Formats: sequence, structure tokens, C-alpha cells
Amino acid sequence: MTESLIYNEAHVRLLLDSYQRLLGKPLLAVDPTRSLAQQLNAAAFVLLSHNTDSDPLFNYGNQQALALFELTEAQLVNLPSRLSAEPINQQQREALLEQVRSKGYISDYRGVRISSTGKRFLIERAVVWNLLDENGHYHGQAACFSDWTWLA
Repeated sequence: MTESLIYNEAHVRLLLDSYQRLLGKPLLAVDPTRSLAQQLNAAAFVLLSHNTDSDPLFNYGNQQALALFELTEAQLVNLPSRLSAEPINQQQREALLEQVRSKGYISDYRGVRISSTGKRFLIERAVVWNLLDENGHYHGQAACFSDWTWLA
């Protein structure tokens, strides 16, 4: 298992800074009395990221993400992110990620995902963006959303 990024301030800063640079607005209203990692982990929205492997692995998920996907942190990290979609939806997911790679971000993603126990849900109005450091080096992609609906 890779080192936990849930409370890794450098990864949290990468998530926040990349979002700010690409979308021109903050992801989070920062509370200066709490660490950024604590704030993102407890945020009311789902936040996930994956690395740059050829089959990208999740390397971050806040508490909302862990609850929605019904995973522990240990289960999430090192899980191929493609497994968040059913096989029938993986081609659509890959097309989305390629669009994000070329454009930098999208702010209106809609798609079906699946929890670890097989529960399906529809994500709407998700933002997906490239994780780029201050030098423009690519570190993977992240996604956040607040709107989802459980499917029968």
C-alpha cells in the first residue's frame, strides 16, 4: 500500500492549487484555524484523485468519497480508478479522462459509478481536472462532486 495521502499536506495543496489555477476559483473556503488536509477530508463534497500509472490507481479520497464508494482508506488507495465504473461504462470513463487530459478540466461530468458492494449511482455536475504542480508537471487527475442519485 502506498503512503496515505489523506492527511498529506503536499498532496492536498496540489489538489487545491491545481483546481484554483485551472478553474480560476477556490475549491474550498479555507478555515485558517484547521489544516487544509483536515478540511478537505471533512468536506461536504466527494473528492478523489488518482495517479499517473498506465492503469491509474486512486491515491486520495476524502470521507465523503470513502462513504459513497463504501471503502476504507486502505481499500481505496491502490485500487485502479477504472473499477469505480462498471465494465460497460469504462470506455465512456476513459473518453472523459482523455478529454480532461487535453483540455485541463471539465465542469459538467455526468456518469454512472458503482460502490464496492455493487450499488450503482449517477454522478451529476462533477468537476474533473488535471493535477499540475506550479511547474506544470502532471501528477494525475482529481474529481469532485456533490450531486449523486442512487439507482435501482
